Amino acid sequence: MIDVRRVFTHVEHIHHEFGPRAGAPLVRGAIGAVLTNPYAGRYEPDILPMMGQLDPVGVDMAHRLLAAMDVSTEQIATYGKGAIVGAAGELEHGALWHVPGGYAMRELLGWKGDRAAYTAGKAEEKSGQPGNALSIVPSTKKVGPPGAALDVPLTNINASYVRGQFDAIEVRVPGAPAADEIVFILAMSTGYRVHARVGGLRAEDISKWDGLR
Repeated sequence: MIDVRRVFTHVEHIHHEFGPRAGAPLVRGAIGAVLTNPYAGRYEPDILPMMGQLDPVGVDMAHRLLAAMDVSTEQIATYGKGAIVGAAGELEHGALWHVPGGYAMRELLGWKGDRAAYTAGKAEEKSGQPGNALSIVPSTKKVGPPGAALDVPLTNINASYVRGQFDAIEVRVPGAPAADEIVFILAMSTGYRVHARVGGLRAEDISKWDGLR
């Protein structure tokens, strides 16, 4: 059921936005996997079997993206995901990515999936980045032709209301998706928009427990 045709990776380093040069560039990256859509051209009432089979695809993509960005897990500050469904598919096929795509990145960043351990404050049961990627992974999806672009939202991994890290990255895989394909996308960045200055909550002011309240 899972047939990956292409994997497309995009990484950018943003040094300034027509203002002072940043001390360190903002690194943003995205990865798109082009897969055959087994449900293209017909209505299938039970599409859930594909969701579980996408789990290893998500894990592989998350690790590939982190490696391409050439940063540590501790430097990842935002994440997002998306899907572009070819014209012979339906929007719901893109929704299959919500669990395998989102949790692949969260687990890469240290999320353990044990709410009781977090609320009990047992430090020995937690590892990885402070907060362990508690925030929901923002998402978007569309049906589109080959070369269609998708703006994938990015928000803070522990508190999605950190205003200075609201962002998006445009993702387009040339020549994909074909009508019977889907492009599944993951995206991450290292932090604030360059020159972010519209106020609001700062990531460094968030307690690792706030995501559970």
